[in-house]
Amino acid sequence: MYRNLCTVFAEVADRQPEHTALVRIQKGQTFPLTYGEYLQRAIHFSAGLEATGVSFGDRVLLLSENRPEWAIADYALLSLGAIVVPVYPSLPPNQIEYLARDSGARVIIVSDEKQYRKAVEVSKAAPQLETIVVMDPPASLASNAISFADIEQRGTEIADAEHRFRERITQIPPDHIATFIYTSGTTGEPKGAMLSHHNLLSNVEASLQVIHAGPDDVFLSFLPLSHVFERMAGHFTAVACGATVYYCETLFTIARDMQIARPTVMLAVPRLFDSIRERVMENATRQPPLRRRIFHWAMRNGAKAAQAVRGERQWTPWLRFKHRLADRLVLHKVREVTGGRLRFFVSGGAALGRHNAEFFHTFGILILEGYGLTETSPVVAVNRPENYRFGTVGQPIPDVEVRIAEDGEILVRGPNVMQGYYNKPAETADVIDSSGWLHTGDLGAIDADGFLRITGRKKDIIVLANGKNVAPVPIEEQLKTSPYISEAVLFGDEQDVITALIVPNFERTREWAKMQGLLVRSDSELVALPEVKQLVKQEIERLTTHLAEFEKVRRFTLLDHPFSIETGELTPTLKVRRHFIKQRYAKELEAMRR
Repeated sequence: MYRNLCTVFAEVADRQPEHTALVRIQKGQTFPLTYGEYLQRAIHFSAGLEATGVSFGDRVLLLSENRPEWAIADYALLSLGAIVVPVYPSLPPNQIEYLARDSGARVIIVSDEKQYRKAVEVSKAAPQLETIVVMDPPASLASNAISFADIEQRGTEIADAEHRFRERITQIPPDHIATFIYTSGTTGEPKGAMLSHHNLLSNVEASLQVIHAGPDDVFLSFLPLSHVFERMAGHFTAVACGATVYYCETLFTIARDMQIARPTVMLAVPRLFDSIRERVMENATRQPPLRRRIFHWAMRNGAKAAQAVRGERQWTPWLRFKHRLADRLVLHKVREVTGGRLRFFVSGGAALGRHNAEFFHTFGILILEGYGLTETSPVVAVNRPENYRFGTVGQPIPDVEVRIAEDGEILVRGPNVMQGYYNKPAETADVIDSSGWLHTGDLGAIDADGFLRITGRKKDIIVLANGKNVAPVPIEEQLKTSPYISEAVLFGDEQDVITALIVPNFERTREWAKMQGLLVRSDSELVALPEVKQLVKQEIERLTTHLAEFEKVRRFTLLDHPFSIETGELTPTLKVRRHFIKQRYAKELEAMRR
């Protein structure tokens, strides 16, 4: 075990100074940074920050999209013993103000003019926020602002900057708090989970024991570095194994950037897989009849071959021959969408759904689903490349204990469990008991081979008027396998039946309506069509035949717009904010109760 995150960084950079560490993609061009350059820039930036007054224990907000300066700032701050408070760049000023006040931050580092304007607004409302550092500064800066480049330049002028950096990082104890990571706030106000260097490093080392990666690997980073999953796995772990990290230019350039980076490892959330699956199937439907038949023939044989790989059916010479032909004609083309050399995806943040894992495995793409929380740094369990089971989140990682409480709640204990919530002792005591077990709030089961399966969330369980309990998440995931349903959120507390708010897949549904000779001018007109309502009703019935009668959706409302972060229905990590949706669509929900 290394002493802290910074000593890992320095040792890897010293060992392979010429190896490419970070690559920024801008307008399709690549701008690489070697490990040696990465380390030197972190040294100079930390010296410049120290000269401006940042010291041990100071809290610093980091408000930026993924880019090399984010990574440089993170290690520079950690080397000073400062506590990094990452902030989602999508957050509005009032929410950033809450984080600034709650954490007691004195400094905020931002990316561009858009984020700078937020920081100026926040600093006026939170006077303790003394300094704004801007990566891409506008033409004029406020008196309390300074450019990232000027801080870095100041550090280059300090003669003993490197000596001080190396001496300083040896003095940071493993149990020192590295970061406050605020929970997404699907219910209530966000809480700052205090994670130490040891919490995060234990998770890095345990993860690398079960999912091997090294200097030859290339990560493509697109999930926000402000989220613990990307920061631990795509930032700290990538450095620990000496890999190369490419940063996506935007969320809208992922397809192009996969072709540029050609990643071997990629962290993702289920929404990316939903998007790719829909694009693949939509492309297939647009092909001439012969090509469509070939595509579906290839998919059927790819699925059979994938079952054989998983040990669910026998390989036969005939199946091997058909699979080779299917791969040559169709399957390899889908793999090429990811860049052509992907070893595996790691999926987290929300339920993947077995259907998604099996769909991609049909094309020879392995998705390793895992499970974790902000409070566990984050990984608790994950499937392994050589030992996976679709429909589960894998087995616990080394040194992490998992057990199921009598009421089905998942309990976790280990070196990855947070130090508590900042300034919230009562809330901390609510989730970490006297024996050190973290009560996750998630429900699950562990099979005979130790694979963990998530069955729902305690707070989300619907209790019908007749006392029956319904776990909504598995049903919602099943409904979203329909090509015509993009999002489904179930309700029913104290009701006689389950109701749902449905967001259609507008593109596929419009195509269906056009084929039926139905002309619509807007999404509002589309969801109002009786034929579309009947289509969705048939899809719901088709996908829920296996459910008990009380679990089935009996009433639903079609929404005429997608959920988004900006309108509040989704968290920055793209999780559905169920309680917000319940409040926002109270009128629609009340109408379905009658």
